Amino acid sequence: MLVLGDSLSAAYGIDAKRGWVNLLGAQLLQAQPGRAVINASISGETTSGGLARLENLLTEHQPALVVVELGANDALRGLPLTVPRENLGRILQLSLDADARVLLVGTEIPINYGPQYRDGLRTMYRDLSEEFNVPLVPFLLEGVALDPALMQDDGLHPLAEAQPKLLENVWPALEKSLSSTPAEAASKN
Repeated sequence: MLVLGDSLSAAYGIDAKRGWVNLLGAQLLQAQPGRAVINASISGETTSGGLARLENLLTEHQPALVVVELGANDALRGLPLTVPRENLGRILQLSLDADARVLLVGTEIPINYGPQYRDGLRTMYRDLSEEFNVPLVPFLLEGVALDPALMQDDGLHPLAEAQPKLLENVWPALEKSLSSTPAEAASKN
């Protein structure tokens, strides 16, 4: 499994061993021994950066599943949503073309970006999920982002204590993807 993400998956500001992707690796070893998790997440990564790295990652690791958690940094930079949408579409298609299952993990942005941009971001993830027939976790930080006790001082990155909740948000869709063929996983979307 390959996780292509940004700081939310790269365990920004905390010990990487306590990040949700590392917790996922440990949980997978128990549930399905022999499955490895490659965390190709980079703090500050944008959809264009992820797209630029993806072909090499697919060739090197030949993952059965690609978890795509990108778009937050594009949104925080205020890029037109057409940019991350196009990049994410290409990431999803390249992953599918490599015969990998795909799980798309969405994000949301602070309310000061306005409801139009916020709603557009939500719609972008939903539309990509439907267009490429891949499962979607709508918001990685669900149940965490609005709880100051679970967030770092920057208000953007979760503390180590929040990481199990992030894994809990991703696990149900991920488990379905792991236990089915690519066509079955897509139909469960």
